[in-house]
Amino acid sequence: MTRTELLSTIRRKRSLLCVGLDTEEHLVPDHFKEESHPVRAFNEAVVEVTHDLAVAYKLNLAFYEALGDQGWLDLEATIAYIRSKGDCFIIADAKRGDIGNTARKYAEAFFDKLDVDAVTLSPYMGRDSVTPFVGRAGKWAIVLGVTSNAGAEDIQFLPVNGRPLYETAIQRIATWCSTDDLMFVVGATRPEVLAEVRALAPQHFFLVPGVGAQGGDLNEVLKAGMTADGGLLINSSRGVLYAGTGEEAIPAARRAAKELQQVMESALRAKGVI
Repeated sequence: MTRTELLSTIRRKRSLLCVGLDTEEHLVPDHFKEESHPVRAFNEAVVEVTHDLAVAYKLNLAFYEALGDQGWLDLEATIAYIRSKGDCFIIADAKRGDIGNTARKYAEAFFDKLDVDAVTLSPYMGRDSVTPFVGRAGKWAIVLGVTSNAGAEDIQFLPVNGRPLYETAIQRIATWCSTDDLMFVVGATRPEVLAEVRALAPQHFFLVPGVGAQGGDLNEVLKAGMTADGGLLINSSRGVLYAGTGEEAIPAARRAAKELQQVMESALRAKGVI
């Protein structure tokens, strides 16, 4: 999905919502566990009731890789089901970070085999760990900028020439690629940092995790990070997936997604995006 197509989807759906499909089989409602593929069935049910509200879906690879062969099949099937719904941006949350032929093979696996639109990457090994993922029409690298976890302060906030390391990293990485194929991950739990990063990268899309279960405030995220064309994909995983239990799980997932979308719609209108 190109930047133009992504912006069009945001306007059409009046949303910046990304639903994280970090599905764990033991947490899905019991009636899905009766299916031959419980994770796949649950994911498809969630996508069915949210795809008109969600601009994007993010699949955290760890939750699928942990299940071995079956997990990979669930991943492929879920991506194919999302694709069948049309205009949804699909993110492989893989956090890969390697160089040379290895990075190229990762890019081939995610873009050519799995047919996702974007892959999350760790830039610690430098430019050659990122560039194999860019330069493909409609494909994106989403690079870790400043994350929402407590451990982010261990390295990302280390002072370098009087500035936190993440600032230097983001400014430098922004010169490697264009705003058409590079996004940054910027966590929701520090809105003041999100505002600072927006000043550093005013035109780049941000993938923003941490709203909901991790404590990030949606309104603060919108205030700190939204641009004149939207510029954000705001992720909610557990807050949508596990909004309800039993037979109410899927209706509750839609209600949770709708509540988020409505707040986003109001902000998009106020900003003049729609």
